[in-house]
Amino acid sequence: MKKIFLFIAFFFAISNLTAQIYDPVSFTTSVKEIGENKYTLSIIAKIDKGWHVYSQNVPQGGPAPTSFTFKKSKNYKTIGSVAEPSGHEVDDPVFNMRIKYFADKAVFTQNIERKTNDAFTIDAAVFFMVCNDNSCLPPGEKEVKFTFKKSDKPIQNEETASVATEEKNTDLPAKDESITKQDTTNNTTDSVNIASKDTPEISSNSTETASGKTAPEESLWTLFFFSFLGGLAALFTPCVFPMIPMTVSFFTKQSKTKAAGIRNAMMYGVFIIVIYVILGSLVTAIFGADALNALATNVVFNIIFFLLLLVFALSFLGAFEIVLPSSWLTKIDQKSEIGGAFGIFFMALALAVVSFSCTGPIVGTLLVQAASQAGIAPIVGMLGFSLAIALPFTLFAAFPGWMNSLPKSGGWLNSVKVVLGFLELALAFKFLSNADLVLQLHLLEREVFLSIWIAIFTVLAFYLFGKIQLSHDSPVTHISVGRLSLGIIVLTFVVYMIPGLWGAPLQYISGFPPAKQYSESPNGFGNAVVQNTEKTSLPEGAESGPNGIPTFHDYDQGLAYAKKVNKPVMIDFTGYACVNCRKMEERVWPDPKVLNVLNNDVVLISLYVDDKRPLPKEEQVVSKITGKVLKYTGQKWSELQILKYKTNAQPYYVLMDHNEKDLNKPSAYNPDINRYYEWLQEGVRNFKK
Repeated sequence: MKKIFLFIAFFFAISNLTAQIYDPVSFTTSVKEIGENKYTLSIIAKIDKGWHVYSQNVPQGGPAPTSFTFKKSKNYKTIGSVAEPSGHEVDDPVFNMRIKYFADKAVFTQNIERKTNDAFTIDAAVFFMVCNDNSCLPPGEKEVKFTFKKSDKPIQNEETASVATEEKNTDLPAKDESITKQDTTNNTTDSVNIASKDTPEISSNSTETASGKTAPEESLWTLFFFSFLGGLAALFTPCVFPMIPMTVSFFTKQSKTKAAGIRNAMMYGVFIIVIYVILGSLVTAIFGADALNALATNVVFNIIFFLLLLVFALSFLGAFEIVLPSSWLTKIDQKSEIGGAFGIFFMALALAVVSFSCTGPIVGTLLVQAASQAGIAPIVGMLGFSLAIALPFTLFAAFPGWMNSLPKSGGWLNSVKVVLGFLELALAFKFLSNADLVLQLHLLEREVFLSIWIAIFTVLAFYLFGKIQLSHDSPVTHISVGRLSLGIIVLTFVVYMIPGLWGAPLQYISGFPPAKQYSESPNGFGNAVVQNTEKTSLPEGAESGPNGIPTFHDYDQGLAYAKKVNKPVMIDFTGYACVNCRKMEERVWPDPKVLNVLNNDVVLISLYVDDKRPLPKEEQVVSKITGKVLKYTGQKWSELQILKYKTNAQPYYVLMDHNEKDLNKPSAYNPDINRYYEWLQEGVRNFKK
């Protein structure tokens, strides 16, 4: 259901924004003296919510890296190269590579040495690509300036130079009176070629699950949802489940009225939530949002998290129990006898302590997962978990007759713990995989990771079918329908993962296994044969595009061929970094009726707005938007899209005739196969009129 809701949300969001020009990044600058004649120039990127820019170091074939150029001058010299902050590293499913990016704000620094007392200005440029979860804008350039005032003092004794404000100040506080800041907001669609520098990072590498590429609110809702499921799972463990009828009976019998019993049970549930939310708040307060994220994403701590989850898994599987000191429970029990709200609070605290051997591993896992998102994520996670724990106590107190429908305690509760143990074990290897990816050890490549998961879930399936028993299990005389159904689901999941060993994408678990290129066979087996077959019978100048569709990347060649075969043209404004473009190509275009139209009824011209190939000199014209020379192929197509269609978002599809007139209204991202097919058919019909 979550995927469906996100699917609908993305569709409407993109449909409503296709006619806008986006400018989600602005830059400000500051200068600070760091020594005799030495200064640090800071370029501060403020990035709109939901967008991100990439690191200076991007693997070959990936998106455009961020890079900087400083105009040479006798007035200063640069020291070293531009340093960048720690960001977020993900296994990007679009580029099939590990990529680092920055969100919200990023501060890049360049050290310089001043060579003159005269006033001067340092002109610099930032070249970057900005993306969100749906699409990417064409690579662009923004100019920044650092203006140094004339100084009467000897150069060796020069104090901090001031920086003139060019447009507007940011809301970032100045650290001293000599520092001012400027904001530069040139159009993002203008770009020039600036070579990427191999810049050392300031802090340690960071990693993030694939869910880290989602917008913050979406990630928090996802965390809340899975935390709630974790709380439901904790309910059905031997430490918690038997407490439900006992606690509810206590409140209903000890209270003078039914209303009082319900009120006390509700208070009990609220205090359960308060206790766990306080735990999440303490974790956030002690470590801090940024530090928590660093801990969760650092190589060392990924290994620590692996070992921690391994311990949790062994505990659930019955190797040992994790318990808190008994003296804690004794003191808490004494406090709970006081009565009133104070006593009820300590009853809730007693539940948390007594059930720790079952809930502790789940809570620990949720906090580890929340740590990778930082911010208020631990609080949100604990809210979801505790809400699931607290609800039954309140509901059964309000409707005590419902307790008759509860299953009796028994060996099945231990089976729940064992199943959770297998899940903890599988998740542990995700953290070990993160460490392996960062270190590039290639010890846990995609095939090895999937083999481990296949083994873990195969053993789990055998356990559910009663073929394997652990030391704490009750004898299995028969298998319930629920247990059989769960076993079938797990076995189906195992079968689903097996083709991944040979290159299948495995979209349902995307983000958990390493990316496809991080494997023994990055392209899978048999792909070479398919690719060679696709290259046959292609028109001159065309290539085999997505799903084997003949595709032109040159506008004039494609138009000429369309005239020759008397077919309409379909312009596909796309990008290598466009997520929704890939979704259309992988989910909509393969439909037989859509694929038939794209193969036989139109001539496809795919124009990549982030194409970094240099334009021939004769095609390098001055941009009508920015007034600067268009030097790259992607800039040319971006200029065409913006000028003619007043949008710079991709994907964007246009059906036109041989006179370059639109045959119908252009289409943006449209995951509805039938609607997209009808749009294609409408354009083809209008061409034939």
